[in-house]
Amino acid sequence: MEQETWLGIDLGTQSVRALLVTADGTVLGSGSAPLRGRRDGVRHEQDPGEWWTAVCVASRVALGERPGRVGGLAVCGTSGTVLLTDGGGRPVTPALMYDDGRAWAEAERLRGAGLAVQNTWGLPKALWLRRVHGPGRITHQPDVITARLTGGPVPTDSSHALKTGYDVTGDAWPHLPGVPELPDVVRPGTRLGEVCASAAEATGVPVGTPVIAGMTDGCAAQIAAGALRAGSWNSVLGTTLVLKGASPTPVHDPTGVVYNHRAPDGSWLPGGASGVGAGVLTAAFAGADPAAMDARAARHEPAGAIAYPLVSPGERFPFLAPGATSLLLGEPAGEADLWAALLQGIAFTERLCLDYLHHLGAPLDGPLTFTGGAARSPYWNQLRADVLGREARVPEQTEPALGMAALAAHGVTGETLPDIADRMVRVRTVVTPRPDRTTRFTEPYARLVDELAVRGWLPPPVAAHAHARLGRDTADS
Repeated sequence: MEQETWLGIDLGTQSVRALLVTADGTVLGSGSAPLRGRRDGVRHEQDPGEWWTAVCVASRVALGERPGRVGGLAVCGTSGTVLLTDGGGRPVTPALMYDDGRAWAEAERLRGAGLAVQNTWGLPKALWLRRVHGPGRITHQPDVITARLTGGPVPTDSSHALKTGYDVTGDAWPHLPGVPELPDVVRPGTRLGEVCASAAEATGVPVGTPVIAGMTDGCAAQIAAGALRAGSWNSVLGTTLVLKGASPTPVHDPTGVVYNHRAPDGSWLPGGASGVGAGVLTAAFAGADPAAMDARAARHEPAGAIAYPLVSPGERFPFLAPGATSLLLGEPAGEADLWAALLQGIAFTERLCLDYLHHLGAPLDGPLTFTGGAARSPYWNQLRADVLGREARVPEQTEPALGMAALAAHGVTGETLPDIADRMVRVRTVVTPRPDRTTRFTEPYARLVDELAVRGWLPPPVAAHAHARLGRDTADS
């Protein structure tokens, strides 16, 4: 019998990735194609036309000579990336990427109307696009691709719609004066249509393959980590840091720093996205060999300086501070010490995120999983486990595209997503913290927390809560 396969497509910042996998998580094929972006200060755009070209390349490589029967596919994109399209679903503006910050005036107006939004969220950027470019249909990144696959406009999914103001509790758009008509919304895992003939010819995906509504890349990575049962968390560390967890009830945060996606089964996926991440390493050490730098950094625990290494100005999680900038306390003793300070600073931020989630009452007693590009570094994985004081799992396959393959299987078969993920996700290694190293990092972590509070970025109650949890396992509820 022909083996059932599932195709996941991930529209990333720097590339499109496609994975063809079986029901037990075996990867039969993978493909990728690069994407270009335009950055200038707070501006960050991409040409939506390049997404389709890259999807065609990546899909054909992933399918190779074995297209056969694909049970279904799903697509994820970067959270908060929006554009305007015409009535046929064709782009009429550039795409404003997840961290484009030009819509601050629109965000201020929305906050004044009582909506908890951040400057980089989809709704203010959609309003900015309408103001600058004129009329158009507000569209999320994956909808451009699913429209091309099915041959016409499709509803958006509630996961990507969240940062465009969609109320996932009431399953409705809020009524806001001055906000134009917004797209129809379905829950992730909903069947949107089938691959049409022209899309099949371009991508190699067989005609009639079911196209399933996806989720954001952070949620996709969470599915790929198998972090879908209550108390489980996935920490995605790439260019920036994203934490996503599972909870039977929403985690309420009046500041809007932590937001809640809705899982296909109706449970909740709380989380947040920080501006801290491995992007600072690329900027500060262009061309460096990460493995060699890791080996040198191991001699600097703790580092001689303490960092809060933002990739770009402004912070969104574990606190909201649009004016925040990178900071470095102390003077590093050379390149290796600076590399160590940046690695440790990101791990300190990760710990502060978990402390903040605990402050809000989020369940944290399930397994923690590391995914993202940084999870390829054994040294960094160990350092993070040491700073957090808790065990962490590292899966064999950390691609968000795997999460979309699992979601496609759920949408077609009706089997629960956690059960499918349990079968598809394979744990490569388990990292155990070293208590003596955890103790070493307590004092510099406390100093960073104090500095963030002194600068007015971190609310005093959150800083006090972080201090109260010093020396404790971050899984301790």
